[in-house]
Amino acid sequence: MRFQNQVVLVTGASTGIGWATAQAFHREGARVALVARNQEALERRFQELGGDPERVAVFAADVTDADRAREVVQAVLERWGRLDVLVNNAGIAIDKLLLRLTEEDWHRVLEVNLTGVFHYTKAALRPLLKQRRGVIINVSSVIGITGNPGQSAYAASKAGIIAFTRSLAREVGSRNVRVVAVAPGYVETRMTADLPEAVKEAYRSQIALGRPAQPEEIARVILFLASEEASYITGQVIVVDGGLI
Repeated sequence: MRFQNQVVLVTGASTGIGWATAQAFHREGARVALVARNQEALERRFQELGGDPERVAVFAADVTDADRAREVVQAVLERWGRLDVLVNNAGIAIDKLLLRLTEEDWHRVLEVNLTGVFHYTKAALRPLLKQRRGVIINVSSVIGITGNPGQSAYAASKAGIIAFTRSLAREVGSRNVRVVAVAPGYVETRMTADLPEAVKEAYRSQIALGRPAQPEEIARVILFLASEEASYITGQVIVVDGGLI
């Protein structure tokens, strides 16, 4: 129960790493706010977490909407009086070679993956600084470190998260607010489920542990980084890839 009565907000919380993270924080005593676009999916997750409004809140939102980000954070503060941990997890991928990537594709990936992180971090930052305590965890990717053919937009957005994390950590460290990035490798999620089997096998062949990660394995790292056990870690990028890179 490391997070007893703490308040945690997770974006992209209805599936994959976000859902695994929300469950993990909830099991350890946190009050959890789930943000995702699909209201029906959120309602199902609310019930799966016990359906207790004292412990769980759900907010349908597109992370590209700055006004909605401010509304969500304000609603969390009004409900529970505080915010302790923000997990910026929402993300999309549009995989195309650059010559086939449209301007709309480029902007959509950066708006969701990078600007969404900006919106929720900015909305949450003032209460965290006022408390002089808090943790922001941004989910990047090993692709933001290595690059990958056909993923120029995705790689740029995830590399941007890393630079954002390192810069913000220097801004807010004096107020005891920590900012950390997690860079997963190949994780079995809805985003990777539709990859061709040949691509999946190519990834597996490069992973030292010989298998993809499960979302719960990434969630456990996020919990550690949000906990007091990681109280001297900030401005870092923690790679969780089974030895892929």
